[in-house]
Amino acid sequence: MPRTAREKSETGIYHLILRGINRQIIFEDDEDALQFLLTLDRYRSDGRFTLYAYCLMGNHVHLLLKEEE
Repeated sequence: MPRTAREKSETGIYHLILRGINRQIIFEDDEDALQFLLTLDRYRSDGRFTLYAYCLMGNHVHLLLKEEE
């Protein structure tokens, strides 16, 4: 059953969680985590969001960001 749509934040600040399917490991090694951070930085540099904080775990990621546009 799909989730309902996320409500639009008045502040534009969101806590996002990315999780592997069935909580499987998504970062097998440091290179995987580094590649994720490089990809995140590439999109962040487009200026569409401000990244306040992140936390990479073995099977999930937490992002705290604010949308700019």
